[in-house]
Amino acid sequence: MKQIMIIALALTVSSGYARGITDQDTLYKNKKVPIPARVEDLLKRMTLKEKVLQLQNRGAGKTEEIERIFNGESFGCTHEMGMNAQDCADMYQQLQTYMLKKTRLGIPVLTAVEGIEGILQNNCTIFPHELAQGSTFNPTLIRKMTTAAGEEAQVIGIHQILSPVLDIARELRWGRVEETFGEDPYLISEMGTAFIKGYQSFNITCTPKHFVAHGSPAGGLNCANVSGGERDMRSLYLYPFAKVIANTDPLSVMSCYSSYDGVAVSGSRYYMTDVLRGELGFKGYVYSDWGSVERLQSFHHAVDSREQAAIKSLIAGVDLDVDGAYEATLQRSVETGLLDIKYIDNAVRRVLTVKFKLGLFDNPFGDPARVSKVVRNAEHVAIAKMVADESAILLKNDSNILPLDISKYKSIAVVGPNADQTVFGDYSWTGGDTKEGTTLLQGLKEAIGNKVTLNYTQGCDWWSKDKSGIADAVKNVTSSDLAIVAIGTRSTFLGRSPKYSTAGEGFDLSSLELPGSQQELLEAVKATGKPFIVVFIAGKPLAMPWVKENANAVLVQWYGGEKQGSTLADILTGVVNPSGRLNVSFPRSTGNTPIYYNHFVTDRNEPFDRPGSPEDPKGHYIFDRPDPLWAFGTGMSFTTFKYLDCKVADSVLTGKDIIKIDVDVKNTGDRDGKEVIQVYVHDMVSSVATPVQQLKAFKKELIKKGQTLKVHLEIPVSELGLYNERMKYIVESGEFELQIGSAADNIHFTKKIQVK
Repeated sequence: MKQIMIIALALTVSSGYARGITDQDTLYKNKKVPIPARVEDLLKRMTLKEKVLQLQNRGAGKTEEIERIFNGESFGCTHEMGMNAQDCADMYQQLQTYMLKKTRLGIPVLTAVEGIEGILQNNCTIFPHELAQGSTFNPTLIRKMTTAAGEEAQVIGIHQILSPVLDIARELRWGRVEETFGEDPYLISEMGTAFIKGYQSFNITCTPKHFVAHGSPAGGLNCANVSGGERDMRSLYLYPFAKVIANTDPLSVMSCYSSYDGVAVSGSRYYMTDVLRGELGFKGYVYSDWGSVERLQSFHHAVDSREQAAIKSLIAGVDLDVDGAYEATLQRSVETGLLDIKYIDNAVRRVLTVKFKLGLFDNPFGDPARVSKVVRNAEHVAIAKMVADESAILLKNDSNILPLDISKYKSIAVVGPNADQTVFGDYSWTGGDTKEGTTLLQGLKEAIGNKVTLNYTQGCDWWSKDKSGIADAVKNVTSSDLAIVAIGTRSTFLGRSPKYSTAGEGFDLSSLELPGSQQELLEAVKATGKPFIVVFIAGKPLAMPWVKENANAVLVQWYGGEKQGSTLADILTGVVNPSGRLNVSFPRSTGNTPIYYNHFVTDRNEPFDRPGSPEDPKGHYIFDRPDPLWAFGTGMSFTTFKYLDCKVADSVLTGKDIIKIDVDVKNTGDRDGKEVIQVYVHDMVSSVATPVQQLKAFKKELIKKGQTLKVHLEIPVSELGLYNERMKYIVESGEFELQIGSAADNIHFTKKIQVK
């Protein structure tokens, strides 16, 4: 039927020409004509060069530079990284007018931008980074966030968001952990789906990335090979992409730099076409990561020339090149017979189809007049604060020192390298001073006012071994009643201020110990005998067993956007009740990694499990334990919750059924709070190795003090499947254990079901 429709559309195009359709009535300009017919009509009018340019990104400049940069030619995609929102909106308005009126065929250009923590253009709202989004465990809130960001993109005139990242954070040395939703494929797929649907409220496509298996590089080095077999690829790395594509039907996907099991993915037709399009059903176009095409030659050495890199990538299924190889080589490749033009035509069809689906041929414009009313308005900043509030994770609270009873303190020392610096993640595109955000110190001043004296000393920086400031910090703490010590990492501001970064893209760590002299600062504060609270502001977990053992309280904030300081102050003073949960497990040491919770049964503890020693190893690390310092799903509240009862509707099910679970949870504390109810599954006996537990359902619920809430969760039995020895996905019959709890290592109920 589909082939018949395409033939009929082609005949419609032909008959139109036979009737002598004028240029004014050109099919591709008629929005009443079906998109496939519009695409074919336009494609047959294009020269080879015009086709190649549709497969290329061309960076935009200032409004007065449009003619010089584009020279009467339309490109597939453009981007801008230096302007504020208003100037960019004005420029895009003129650029699209230029494309429609000053190029031969009037083809609009896709305007793309990074949008992982809000729109990259200066002055846009800076929301919490993706890792913080994941720790909210609240997909509904993240959809609200990206709806706000999408509104900002719309008025600027942006149509493609180069996010979200669907990589799995299993290698903590990797600098880009902060760009992920966490270590769990199911959580990633749920958060990624919500993220994309928010942006899709407008004529915008997201670009899930990095397809595929990019986030677990060898040695934690960015872009390094990812090791694994076909089962890991299908069970783990493809899972979030498969779910997100099925749930949201995105119009673009970004390829990756890395190789999987030695195969450079951006040059692999198996991955980019057979799997992505054939198996996952992706219908849009593939956008290369920056330079990933040329890296087939320069990095992977899979080909011996730039031209061959372009040919191999195009045939593999990468449709649009961001860096220049396609524009420089593909026309010659066709003219010399090295490349069949059908591959160019197929890629151009995909790019043009996206432009038509987004309505760009009919209205590619933003709304510059509304930029000042929409971008970074009070409502959007408030949403950024909501996300920050729900993302912060309380990991320790000895003697309920938090929230602080301000009446007990005359002075509080605020020390540490992250105490008076708003720390944004990579792709926030801010200046080094990060004045756009609120620091912890500023937030405390706003929250406490003149009630308590705040004494600030940095103590040390975040990266060097310089200890010269620690003595002043000790004096400060000694003369104060309590210390708040803000430590962690700093991320690059991408192309603007990369010096001394300890996290972010291209900033990987060989050690997961606290960088610089931060550990020495902590030990010096401890030696004063004063109580101290550690606020860990970072882009990933680090190895901090000393902190867990010695601090009176530990509060974690993955980069919390422009309101992070206000959030932290509100939690410390009790205005906000923390509800974030760990989406990445904390290691005990660098050698304790990888430390993800969903390991195989055989891969952490021996059956005769207990800690070992050099004299009596017991099958463990002889100087350490193999379990995490803080496990996935962990997070405390200022109230308490009791899991009263759990019922599973049916204990015997088939592969077509849905597991229905009801959990009664009571707030037994003295204030309202949000609890994250989590359901993990363990296949008790399986033909191939399966994880000891896998998250398969969760809900975040507000439960008022003293009240009991019945929480309903569902899991399709089809989610319990595995790829068997012959790499076929099946749900095996047998017994499965449902683990219902508040963290991967804090299970309150276990229930058994049988699948027949």
